[in-house]
Amino acid sequence: MDATTGVTPLKRQRVNRLQSAAPLAERLRPQSLEEFVGQLHLTGPGSLLMSQLDQGATGSIIFWGPPGCGKTTLARLLAKRTDAVFKELSATDSGIADVRAVVEQAKNLLSLTGRRTVLFLDEVHRFNKAQQDIFLPFLEQGHLQVEYMCLTIWDPHSDYPGQLIGATTENPSFRLTSALLSRCRVFVLERLTDDDIRHIVTQAAERVSESNASSGGVPRPSQPVKEVYVLDDDSSDVASSQPDIEEPLTQPSQSSQASQSSAPGPSGTQTSSGSVSAFPAYPQLTPKVLSLIVSLSTGDARTALSLLELVLSAQRTSDEDKLLTALRRSVSTAYDRTGDARYDMISALHKSVRGSNGTAALYWLARMLTVGEDPLYVARRMIVCASEDIGLADNHALPLAMAAYQACQVIGMPECRINLAHLVSYLSEAPKSTRAYQGYSRAEEAAKLDPSIPVPPMVRNAPTKLMKDLGYGREYKYNPDYAHPVANDYLPIQFRDEEFLRKEGDTRDKVWDEDALRRWEFEVNGGRPWSGRPDAEPNQTPENPSTS
Repeated sequence: MDATTGVTPLKRQRVNRLQSAAPLAERLRPQSLEEFVGQLHLTGPGSLLMSQLDQGATGSIIFWGPPGCGKTTLARLLAKRTDAVFKELSATDSGIADVRAVVEQAKNLLSLTGRRTVLFLDEVHRFNKAQQDIFLPFLEQGHLQVEYMCLTIWDPHSDYPGQLIGATTENPSFRLTSALLSRCRVFVLERLTDDDIRHIVTQAAERVSESNASSGGVPRPSQPVKEVYVLDDDSSDVASSQPDIEEPLTQPSQSSQASQSSAPGPSGTQTSSGSVSAFPAYPQLTPKVLSLIVSLSTGDARTALSLLELVLSAQRTSDEDKLLTALRRSVSTAYDRTGDARYDMISALHKSVRGSNGTAALYWLARMLTVGEDPLYVARRMIVCASEDIGLADNHALPLAMAAYQACQVIGMPECRINLAHLVSYLSEAPKSTRAYQGYSRAEEAAKLDPSIPVPPMVRNAPTKLMKDLGYGREYKYNPDYAHPVANDYLPIQFRDEEFLRKEGDTRDKVWDEDALRRWEFEVNGGRPWSGRPDAEPNQTPENPSTS
C-alpha cells in the first residue's frame, strides 16, 4: 500500500484497467475551462456564466443542448473551478431516494467542513413531474440551487453557495415543471461547429500519438509530450455514441514501423492511396478521413472522437476508400420521434409548402423519411396544410391529400414516398388562401365572448306546433324558393355587422413590407418587380404564389 495515498497496487491496477477500457471521448475530456472547445458565448471572457463563476457561484442552472456539445464536461469543470465536491447521478437509473441521500450528505459536509457539493443530474427530463418536485423544498430553503442536470447544495449564510447543475437534450419548457423552471436559469449550448470538431479531433490525435511515442510504441520527433488526461471519477458514466470497442487501440506492428522510413518527411506520411497524413504514427488518418469524421459527427464531439478511435485502431495500411466507406456505415442518423428535431422538421416542411418553395419542401420530406419517420405522420400534417394554407384557392388540394394518406396506408414505405412527393409538390405549387382558416379563427373568438347568446328565432328549428307558436322559424325565407337573393337573420344581433369570412382579395389585415417584397423580387423573381405592385407593368407575369 502507498503510504501517501493509501492505494494498494492491486486497486491501482484495477483503476488503470477501467480507465484504459473507457472510450476515447471519456479519456480525453478537458481538465480545465481553458481546454474546453466551443460555446464561447458561455465560456468566453465577459460571458454571463464566467462572470457569475468569478463571483463564486453560478446559481441554479439548466444546460440545454444537443448530444456531444459539452454539457457534462462543462458541468464538471464548473464544479472543479469552485473546488466543490462533485456528485453525479443519472435520472435513468436513480430515484428520489438517491437524490435525498446526496442532499443529506451535502448538508452534513457543508456544516462540518464548509465545502459545497455539486450534484450533476443527467437526463433530468426523465424524472416525472412528481419526482421533479423533490428539488423544490431544497431550493426554497436555500439548500439547493439548480443547473439543469446539475445540483449544488449550499448554505444560505455562506458567501459561496453551492449549485445544482442539470444537462438535457430535451426542451426544458416541455420537460420540466414550471415551478422548477422558474427557479433556474437556462443556458443554451449550440451544436459545435466544423472548426470546433476539427480542432478537437486533431488535438486528440496528437495527444494519442505523443502518448504512444512517450511509451515507446511509435518513434516520434523530439517534441514536448502532452499528458493524456484521464478523468478519475467513480461517478462518471457517460457512454460513447458508437458501439463499444472491446480491445484497446492496437499498437503498430514492427513491420509497419519499418515502413515508416519511406515517409515523405516528418510533417506527414504517404498512404497507399497517395494521400498524405499529418500524423506519421497513424498514416490511415488522411485529410479525407479527417474531413469525413468532421462531416459525420454533425457537431457531436463524442461521435467524432468515437469515429477517430475506430480510425486509430484500424491497420496502418488500410485502403483509404474502404476506410471511408466503413466510417459512413458506422454512423446511424440520430432521429428521435418524440424530440424537438421531429417537430422542427415538420414545421420546416409545412412552412416551405406555405411559402410555395417546392424544393425546400421536398428536401425536408426526404430528411424525415430517410431517417424512418412514419409517412402517415407527414400525410396527416399535409391534410391540415391543404385546408389551412391552400383552402378555397384550390378545392382539389384536400381530396388529393386524403388520397395520398390512403395511399400511404395501402402501399407503405418505401413506395409511398412517391405519393408524398406528389402531394407535397402539388401543395407547394398550388395557389394559397387562408380565408376559411382565418374566418373560423375570427368566428371562434366571437363565440368565446359569450357562449350563452341564443340562436335568432328566425333560424331556429321548429319541428312541433308548440315551437312554431313560440315563433321558431317565423318569417324565415327558404332561399331556393326565390328567384332572387333574400335576407334572413343568421347571426345574433351582436354580430350582425361582422364579416368573419372575408371576400376574396380582401387585404384589410394584410401587411405591406417593402423590404420583404424587395428580397423576394431579388432572390426568387430574378430581380423583376412583382406584378402585384401598383406601378407594375400590365404585361409582367412573373411567378408569384398568391395568398389571400
